[in-house]
Amino acid sequence: MSSLADPNPANDSRRLASAAAKRKLDDYAPAASDDDDFAADLLSIRMRKDELYSVQHPAFAPASSSSSGRVPWPLPHSPLPSSRLAFASRLQFFVRMISEGKTLVFQANSSDTVQSIHDRIQVITGIPVSEQRLIYRGKQLQCEKSLADCAIQNDAGLHLVGRMRSTGHPQAWQIIDDMISLVCRLCKGETVPYALKTIRTRISEYLSMTPKDDGDPATGHLQIFMSSSAPAALVMLYMSPIRGNKECADDSIRHFLDSCITELPKSLRSRCAPIVLEFCKLLRRLSSDDSLYLSCRSSLGSMLELIKVSWISEHSESVKRAISIQEIFPFVRELAERLSKDLELSLISAASVGTWSDVLDFTMFLRPLRTAISGHKGFKHPISLPLKKKHHDVLMCTEEVELLYPIYEEMLKKMNKCLFGMEERLSAKVSGEIDIAYPGWSRYLTILKELNAISKLYLGLEERFWTILSLRKRALCTLVVRYAKRSDDHKWLLEHKDIMDFESRRHLVMMMFPEVKEDFEEQHEMLIDRSQLLSESFEYIANAEAESLHGGIFMEFKNEEATGPGVLREWFVLVCQAIFNQQNPLFVACPNDRRRFYPNPASTVEPLHLKYFNFSGRMIGLALMHKVQVGIVLDRVFFLQLGGYSISLEDIRDADPYMYNSCKQILEMDAEFIDSDALGLTFVREVEELGLRRVVELCDGGKGMVVNSKNRNDYVDLLIKHRFVTSISQQVSHFAQGFGDILSELRLQKFFFQSLELEDIDQMLHGSENDISVEDWKAHTEYNGYKGSDPQIVWFWKIVSEMSPQQKKNILFFWTSVKYLPVEGFRGLASRLYIYKSTEHLSRLPSSHTCFYRLCFPPYPSMAIMQQRLSIIAQEHVGCSFGTW
Repeated sequence: MSSLADPNPANDSRRLASAAAKRKLDDYAPAASDDDDFAADLLSIRMRKDELYSVQHPAFAPASSSSSGRVPWPLPHSPLPSSRLAFASRLQFFVRMISEGKTLVFQANSSDTVQSIHDRIQVITGIPVSEQRLIYRGKQLQCEKSLADCAIQNDAGLHLVGRMRSTGHPQAWQIIDDMISLVCRLCKGETVPYALKTIRTRISEYLSMTPKDDGDPATGHLQIFMSSSAPAALVMLYMSPIRGNKECADDSIRHFLDSCITELPKSLRSRCAPIVLEFCKLLRRLSSDDSLYLSCRSSLGSMLELIKVSWISEHSESVKRAISIQEIFPFVRELAERLSKDLELSLISAASVGTWSDVLDFTMFLRPLRTAISGHKGFKHPISLPLKKKHHDVLMCTEEVELLYPIYEEMLKKMNKCLFGMEERLSAKVSGEIDIAYPGWSRYLTILKELNAISKLYLGLEERFWTILSLRKRALCTLVVRYAKRSDDHKWLLEHKDIMDFESRRHLVMMMFPEVKEDFEEQHEMLIDRSQLLSESFEYIANAEAESLHGGIFMEFKNEEATGPGVLREWFVLVCQAIFNQQNPLFVACPNDRRRFYPNPASTVEPLHLKYFNFSGRMIGLALMHKVQVGIVLDRVFFLQLGGYSISLEDIRDADPYMYNSCKQILEMDAEFIDSDALGLTFVREVEELGLRRVVELCDGGKGMVVNSKNRNDYVDLLIKHRFVTSISQQVSHFAQGFGDILSELRLQKFFFQSLELEDIDQMLHGSENDISVEDWKAHTEYNGYKGSDPQIVWFWKIVSEMSPQQKKNILFFWTSVKYLPVEGFRGLASRLYIYKSTEHLSRLPSSHTCFYRLCFPPYPSMAIMQQRLSIIAQEHVGCSFGTW
């Protein structure tokens, strides 16, 4: 095949100069009839002689009988005279057009040249001779040779492909040419050793040699695959009835899809999108359920995020072109129909809602469609339907904009039915039915997320969408807790936190933290002296790289054998209580609720106070990440500032009751009284720092501004802002920075607090406010060596039930290092509790293995002895350090 490339560089340059004018075979071929059967077009056609027809014009006559061989196309058809078939030198053969899948039937003399056949093809198809290549038995036919020289036999099958041009990528053309030639041989039924391996090798070679820069050389290289009709050739092989061909094509096309990722940098993968789209178009006409088509569709969907999507369809085969909305929409409609049918089925059976591939493809094809619609400046957003005439004038894809609306309506209607069915099943579970979650439920959240995104495009849809979900709150919360994954984007849900319950909100925000690692090699190690608890903990945590804290913590106390999760829980409680201890100047307890704290404006007395606030933020973040309740809650003014909210008068009620009442009175006073300046107030505030009092202006010229009935609201707002925002802004900022260090991404810090109610963070940090239920405790405890009916177990629960609430907490802390139960009670713990029979002497006190929630004691001979032993470990100072490991 040396004739395919011109060795003369000058000729090469001249051809390169005209490369911009080159066209693909499809551009010249006659348009296919709408009635053409696609499968028949692509499959090999073997016609009987008595069914053949000829064209009565010189183009189909022997070259010797015509001087020109060129007659305008088309001319009428008529049967070939039987006398013409009698010549021994006459041949009948077939020419398959690879690019279009059609077959032409020719008759000629064996002495006719290949050039004459090229001329006749040009008359029939309009394809210039310069753009043609005839392939027979894997070799290109030379124009000057006769059909006899090329060993063309009766009923032979030739293949017409685009001419391999001399360009800047001759090696790439050669590789693809070799691959297509091999495909043609396979379609003819030839046995080619190692055919699949050879095709895969050619594809890998072709893609691996792509220039790595996303420029014209890379585009020109990848363009070869389209210009050579390689997708059509491989699909033709896929449809071949010859044994083994379909499997070979299937593997080859999948190899191309995989190699686009493995062989090409991300910046170039978008150039393969038009190629994969071509595969999809060809395969979809066979069947939308074909497994190879589904793989190509998924690959195309994954590429859409990398490419430009246009409103106008570009009639071009360039790999650099944009994919149009018209080309994307059929996939959206197809996938919506599939999912809609599956949603309907999920109402009556436990069938899954589509495959994950269908659901993910739906999201991938919808995303660029939504982006294009929402970004179009031709109309006002959200869109009001029906579109006005002026919109039809400025939009090229009004049909797609209008058709997406009923797709949304149908799917939302189905989803509403599905969620209602979920709630009925959940209610049945309460009545005693076994809880068997339908597989389809796991798809619901992803579909709802896409419907929410579509609802933003059209006027009135978003409000109706959330109204429906608020009516299906129970089902939605169940979906969130069961199926929301760490890798998903949950912002769309958390922006509507009011329609979820505490458990679902907590589940979503907890996924903003990194996953705690159990691998010791990835954990941050600490050795803490109890006598230097706060200072040493500060050194370990404040000075650590934030990333090192994401893998988990391994710590132990000096001179103590105990290690593991139980000791870590104890450390969290002790350190957090030390941070918020009122002997330290960092935080101020609210007068009306001593559990609540906000930053102390006078914390500057501690030189390292800002570093300690950063440390405090990290500690609170770590406690939440490790799901440890530390008995601390944040005041509303502190919580709101962490979420980036402004502070109102009602928000300071607990933090400063005196200021709250004073401001309330000022706002409610009679206008005439306050205008009389009887209060003598100006826009200033008196503050105390390090025992000294000074006056601070609330605004420029505040000392000269008298408070009256017209500006008293401004005065109260400025007073609150200075007291709870300005004076502690640095402290809040450093705490927020430390807290954000523990999240997976620092930018999530504000959103974390915006996604929760204050009561949520109370329950997550403090735990249950209720007294410990002994019955609940007992129900979540198992025994090893004892039975529930043994005297020692009966005595134990009787003694515990008669203890004070604080003694019960001390026993629980000694047993588990859990000082504050989760709001769910014992079912919220990481494990069940255990009581083990020990072999210790009866004089020994109980011991615990807090890591495993295990309490051990010997079989005490009497209830009185057991009570005496338990009363010792129920003392608070014992519970803080008595666990063994």
